[in-house]
Amino acid sequence: MPHLPLLIEILTEELPALPLLKELPNIKAKWQKSAQSFGIHSNPTFYYTPRRLVLYEEHFPTATQDSLIESYGPPLHIAFINGDKTQGLSKAGESFYKKNHLSLDTPLSTKQKDNKEVLYYAYTQKGVPTNTLLGNILTQWLQSLHFGKSMFWGDVREPFIRPVRNICVLLGEEDVKVSAFNVQSKAQTFVHRDVSFAPVMIKSPKDYFEILKNGKVILDQEERKAMILSQITDIESTHHIKVEIDKALLEEIVAITEYPRAAYGSFDKAFLHLPPEVIITSMKENQRYFATYTHEALHNGFILVANSTTQNLAPIVQGNQKVLKARLSDAVFFYENDIKEGFKPQNLSQILFVEGLGSLLDKSKREGIIAHILLESFASKLTLPLSQSQSILDNAITYAKADLLTQMVYEFTELQGIMGYYYAQKFGMHPLVALSIKEQYLPTGEDSALPSDILSAIVALSIKLDNICALFSINKIPTGSKDPFALRRAANGVLKIIAHYGLCFDLSTHLPRIYQAAGYKPSDLGQIESFFLERLEGFLKVNPSLITCVLNARVDNQKIRNLYSIISNAQSLSVFFEKSDKEALVRLFKRVANILEDTLSPTPINESLLQAKEEKTLYAALKNLKTQSFKDAQEHIQALFALKNPLEAFFESVLVNDANPALKINRQMLILGIYNEFLRIGDIKDIAL
Repeated sequence: MPHLPLLIEILTEELPALPLLKELPNIKAKWQKSAQSFGIHSNPTFYYTPRRLVLYEEHFPTATQDSLIESYGPPLHIAFINGDKTQGLSKAGESFYKKNHLSLDTPLSTKQKDNKEVLYYAYTQKGVPTNTLLGNILTQWLQSLHFGKSMFWGDVREPFIRPVRNICVLLGEEDVKVSAFNVQSKAQTFVHRDVSFAPVMIKSPKDYFEILKNGKVILDQEERKAMILSQITDIESTHHIKVEIDKALLEEIVAITEYPRAAYGSFDKAFLHLPPEVIITSMKENQRYFATYTHEALHNGFILVANSTTQNLAPIVQGNQKVLKARLSDAVFFYENDIKEGFKPQNLSQILFVEGLGSLLDKSKREGIIAHILLESFASKLTLPLSQSQSILDNAITYAKADLLTQMVYEFTELQGIMGYYYAQKFGMHPLVALSIKEQYLPTGEDSALPSDILSAIVALSIKLDNICALFSINKIPTGSKDPFALRRAANGVLKIIAHYGLCFDLSTHLPRIYQAAGYKPSDLGQIESFFLERLEGFLKVNPSLITCVLNARVDNQKIRNLYSIISNAQSLSVFFEKSDKEALVRLFKRVANILEDTLSPTPINESLLQAKEEKTLYAALKNLKTQSFKDAQEHIQALFALKNPLEAFFESVLVNDANPALKINRQMLILGIYNEFLRIGDIKDIAL
C-alpha cells in the first residue's frame, strides 16, 4: 500500500504551558486511538511550540486496508425447506440473503461452524482513501484533548484551550481540506514574530520544516531544551557560576519559547539578606528565571530565557533586571514588616479552617492535643528530656500556622512553613521549634524528604492526623478520584513517617484516644482505619497477598492494627521470600493451616502423648520459639521458617489424624501452636506467590 508524509499543524493563540504539559503524555495516544477507530494504524511524532500543535508521520497510508467481510447464516437444515436444497430456501434462508443484499438466485458457499454446516457469504471490502477520513479523525482527536479550562471565542461553540487560527493538513503535496472550530484549513503557517507576521504558504511537509527553520522556529521541543541547556552551560563557564536546573521550570520554558535565548542578569547583592527561598520563588514563579550559585550559596545572578531572535539581548536583560528589582524590593518590605509585627498566632481565630471544624486556631489546639498523645507514646524515641521535648513541641504547634498571617506568605503561599522557620529563628526560638515549623508539611509527595527530627515528625503527624480525623468527622471523605483535601496524601505521609522512625502507632488504640481527646464529632472510626489500611498496597509495593496476610495477623485472637508492625511484617516477608524457595515454603506452611479444622478449640499440649521422635523434636522447636525475643520482624520471620525441617520430618513420619482421638487432638494442638505463632506475623493461608 502506498504511503506519503502526513503533516498536521493546529495554529493557535499562545498556549498556556502548564495545561499543555499536563495533557502532553496523552496527546499522541489520543491521535492513535482516533486513527485506529477509522481502521488506520498511525505512529506520528508530536511537536509543540507556544502556538502550534504538530503531528508528523513520514509514512502515512494513503488508504485503509482491504478487509474480508464474512457472514455466517443458519444451518442448512434450517436454511432450506425441510432441510432439502431442492425445495428452496426457507424464511430463515431468505432472511440471510436479504441481510447481505443478495438476489435469491445467487449461489452461496457453505462452511462448518460449531460442528454444523451453515450458509456462508464473504466479500472483500476495498480500502478507503485516508484523505477522506482525515477530517473526521482530526475532529475526534481535537475533541478528545483535555487541557483543564477551555474557552469559547467569536461565534465558535466548540471549546478549546486557546482560539484556533489555522489548520494545515498535508498528505504528501496534497492540501487536504478539513474544517474545525469554524476554521477552513489552509496550506500555510506562520514563522517567528521577530521575522514576519505574514502567513507563509506551504507546498509539502518537507517545505514546512524548511520554512520554520528559516523562520527561526525550533519545532522540536527536545531540540529547544538542548539549546537552553547548552546556552546555560556556556553562561556558567563565562560567569563562573552554577545554575540550578529546575526540571519543571525548564519544561515550562521550553513550552513558551519558539526560539529560546538564554542570558545572564544580576541583582543587587543587598537583596541576598532575604531568605534564599524568597528570592528563588520570586524569580521562578513570577519571572521564570533560573537561580545561580557560587560555592553552594545563592548568587546575585539569574538566567532568563527569551523567546527572541535578536542578537542584542542587553535591553531584554535590563528590562528583566528592573522588574526583578521591584519584586525583590517588595519582598524586602514584606520580610522586614513581618519581623517587626512578630508572630500573632491568636489571630488564627479569624481564619476558617473548614466549615464545621472551626478556625485555624481551633485546629492548632486539636493538633496540640494529638501531639501530647504521640509524644507520650513515642517517648522512647526522644533524643532530649521529656520536659524539654514537651516545651519544644508546644511552641512548635502554637506557632506552626502563624506564618499564614504574614505578608510574605500571603504573597508567596508556597513558602508557608519555610517563612515560619526563618521568622522563628529571627525571634530567637529553639532551633527545633524552627525546624518543626519548616518541616510540618513533610512529606509533600512521592519523592519528598521526611521530617529530619523526631519532634518535627510528631508535629507533621499531628497535623496530618487532625486533617484526616477532622474531615472524616464531618463526612468529607475522599470518593473515587476526588480528594479535595488531599487526605490520601496525608495518610501516605503518616505511613512514611511511621515506617521511617519505627513508631508504634496502633489504629485500634490511638485513633479512639485521639478522637475522644480532640473532641471530634462522633463518626465511624472503622472508616478511618480502613482508609489507612487501603493505602498500604500503594505504599508498600509488595505482593498484595503479603499485605492481606499481615492484615490478618492476630495475637490472642485480636487482629494487629499497629501500623509499624504491619509495614515491617509485610516488608520483611517480601525480603525473606526473595532469598528463599518461596513456593516450597508457602506450600509447606499452608499445609499447617489447611490441616486444622475451623471448629478446633485450643487445649494444652500433653507432652506424655508425644510418641514419635519427630513430634517431640517439633514440640521442642515450638517451645524454643516461644521463649525467644526478636529484635525485629525479619529475625522473627527467620525463626518461624526455621521450623521447616522439623515440620517436614513430622509430616513425613507422623499421622496427624490418628485413630486414637487423644493422639489426634494432641497432634492437632501441636500444629495449631505453630499456626498461632505464624499468626503473630500474618495468616499464611492468604499468601499467593
